[in-house]
Amino acid sequence: MSGHSKWSSIKHKKAATDAKRGKIFTKLIKEITVAARMGGGDPVVNSRLRTAIQAAKTENMPKDNIERAIKKGTGELEGVNYEESLYEGYGPGGAAVLVESLTDNKNRTVAEIRNIFSKNGGSLGEYGCVAWMFSKKGYIAVQSKAVDEEVLMETALDAGAEDIKEDNGSYEVITAPEDFETVKEAIDNASIPCIEAEITMLPQSTTHLAGKQAEQMIRLMELLEDNDDVQKVYTNADIPEEIVNDL
Repeated sequence: MSGHSKWSSIKHKKAATDAKRGKIFTKLIKEITVAARMGGGDPVVNSRLRTAIQAAKTENMPKDNIERAIKKGTGELEGVNYEESLYEGYGPGGAAVLVESLTDNKNRTVAEIRNIFSKNGGSLGEYGCVAWMFSKKGYIAVQSKAVDEEVLMETALDAGAEDIKEDNGSYEVITAPEDFETVKEAIDNASIPCIEAEITMLPQSTTHLAGKQAEQMIRLMELLEDNDDVQKVYTNADIPEEIVNDL
């Protein structure tokens, strides 16, 4: 299983708590604000904002929260100026890790991320050390039992999908970033339910981890994602299913 879908399956096995939901809302508000600041407040012409709003709606974020975040981005309301940063490093067993952040204090963020890596069997690396191992792609996951394979393939491929893979009870639809929205819309119009849909970084190859290293990797990923300045974390770690099931 790919590092992306493996880590996603781990997260989906965890119960959502109020504290976690609050963190999710905070991260989504940051993304909406930055997207509006960079591309304007109209989601019709700002695809990044459109994707961020859809993600917020999926998490049942109130409409007022979304609108305030947009206005902070466009300058209609006073807000914090967040900067984007990408950090690269290695986890236990040499697994590659990418960390995307939005922060108002880069010095604080890099210190916190370096500390998380060093205390959990990893190390923060230099710029470019692992990014080359990942490709930016659109990713849509559909439960296998929710759709006929031929129907999904015809729908997705006709809309411009690059590839469809079956893995661990789900189909993974891969697209070029620029084709993601078109393919997602086609799948939605065909009444095919998605369990995940996003622009992501997919690993070109994976690093198998087992035992203590796999457990350390899960802990590292959890702590990175729990950091308020971190938006998304990607890894090429391949973690055994039995360790996932023991969570």
